[in-house]
Amino acid sequence: MHKSTKTSDKTLIYAYSIALILIWGTAYTMVGYAVVHVAPVWLVASRTCIAAIILTLYMYIRGRRFPPLTDSVWIWYGGLGFVGMTAPFYFIAQAQMQVDSGLTAILIGFMPLATIVLAHFFVKGEALSWRKSIGFIIGFSGLFILFMPDTFALELIEDWRAQSLILLGATLYAITTILAKLAPEVHASVGACMIVIGAAVWSLVWLAFSGTPQTLPPTSAILAILGIAVGSTAFAQILYLRLIQISGPTLIAKLNYLVPICALVSGIVFLDERFGWRTLMAMGVIFVGLLIARSKGKP
Repeated sequence: MHKSTKTSDKTLIYAYSIALILIWGTAYTMVGYAVVHVAPVWLVASRTCIAAIILTLYMYIRGRRFPPLTDSVWIWYGGLGFVGMTAPFYFIAQAQMQVDSGLTAILIGFMPLATIVLAHFFVKGEALSWRKSIGFIIGFSGLFILFMPDTFALELIEDWRAQSLILLGATLYAITTILAKLAPEVHASVGACMIVIGAAVWSLVWLAFSGTPQTLPPTSAILAILGIAVGSTAFAQILYLRLIQISGPTLIAKLNYLVPICALVSGIVFLDERFGWRTLMAMGVIFVGLLIARSKGKP
């Protein structure tokens, strides 16, 4: 019976892992398609509001409840919603109007590197070791490659501003990781739901200062938005929390290596994107940096 339970858990871990890789990887493709037809601010508002409704229903079905609105914990998690969702979602969507989805996923790989540096200053017991420092330098050099032309001339590529927006989004994700460690503790599903609700509120405020679309987007774009909202913003959050419960955070870190590959393939298949050897080289260098930074050993 014990062996059967372990086998069942292992099967679930594989199933959840594959699902998360596919959901997170194809999300960049869906965003890349949606922003052709929908303004980024409307995309962000749509995905966060729909996800907030789904996660709230899920939380109540699971028997969890929100803390009182007067509780200061709402300020924490509402702030996390802006820093960790509303702002980076907007910056990344804005950038994807120029940057391919696969390249976007690779640039987001800066997030764990930025987290390593931020954790050194703000999280106890997370001091920079020589491995982490070398890993950061190598990974950062991979990002530098992405900002250079194919000729490796000492000049920036044409869409360097758009790529910088993606790095800003990745940095905000890293800041959110640190802030989440410092935030008051609540149940994981409740905290996740509060963050998405906060993100939805912030996106609606942002939306109030934006223009109204003159025409409805095509059905395919609406389906892409629904896929982003239901899949990568809501359902993936549930899978993510469940996977951490049965396997721990280490596996999640390993999945991050496969998401950009999935995004590259998805962009090629569905958006007819192209990538060159420079992109592959940069991805390899970033991955090596992450592997070194995350390797265990004496500092």
